[in-house]
Amino acid sequence: MVLPTGIVPYRTYGDDAAPAVVMLHGLRGDHHGLEPIVSHLSGLRVIVPDLPGFGETAPLLGRRHDVDGYAAWARAFVEAVAPGAALLGHSFGSIVAAHAVAAGLAVPRLVLVTPIAGSALAGPRQVMTRATVLVHRLAAALPERVGAGLLRSRPFTRIASVAMVKTPDRALRRWIHAEHDRWFGGFADRATLLEAFTASVSHGVDEVAGAITAPTLVVATDLDDITTVAEQRRLTALFPDARIEVVTGTGHLVHYERPDAVADMVGAFLR
Repeated sequence: MVLPTGIVPYRTYGDDAAPAVVMLHGLRGDHHGLEPIVSHLSGLRVIVPDLPGFGETAPLLGRRHDVDGYAAWARAFVEAVAPGAALLGHSFGSIVAAHAVAAGLAVPRLVLVTPIAGSALAGPRQVMTRATVLVHRLAAALPERVGAGLLRSRPFTRIASVAMVKTPDRALRRWIHAEHDRWFGGFADRATLLEAFTASVSHGVDEVAGAITAPTLVVATDLDDITTVAEQRRLTALFPDARIEVVTGTGHLVHYERPDAVADMVGAFLR
């Protein structure tokens, strides 16, 4: 698909005649991260693009990779590829999805999986968030090759992965770490990542929840270190029409650890 922002690769799964849902992945990921959920869905046509600057999608042309830039891109993508489709956002993708809908993207239903309820700078893991901000600032101050290498390094990726994984299943933990090792370095360049990272920690869905009238499902987890269940319930109450479902025994990486549970909730809500 060619948009004013450039060529946008995307994957389509399921029956072309079925109701459609567009899924937006989280920061530093790409479409691969949502495929475990897709594999458990049926009766839907699922469309998963890579966000600008990640995976196979080039950075935005002529604008910053901030929340407004990503939201405008998401609106243009959905209206061009699947007008009338439902929309799902995971993690940073939840911020993008919510802001796109609040800005005028018409969707029949909205799903937010472990959404970022509010700014991570004020969340339950402020210390880790601020430490990560310092690492990104250090990477920005270093020469391009060195700074980008730091952000793509296996130790940096593994620290982030270990901090979020919750499953006691050793084989699953190894697979999750391998997925992060494989895909987390797929950002286009350091500048794009730094802009997107700043957007991800500085904003939340709570900024626009009250302006979203589409029926909304919030999928939360009881072990999420980025946004607690209490914060997700507070977020859900801000929407005019929303309900919350909680997946137990897992955290922010629910799309890897319990994709079956997420798919059950999403499928029931959208169908």
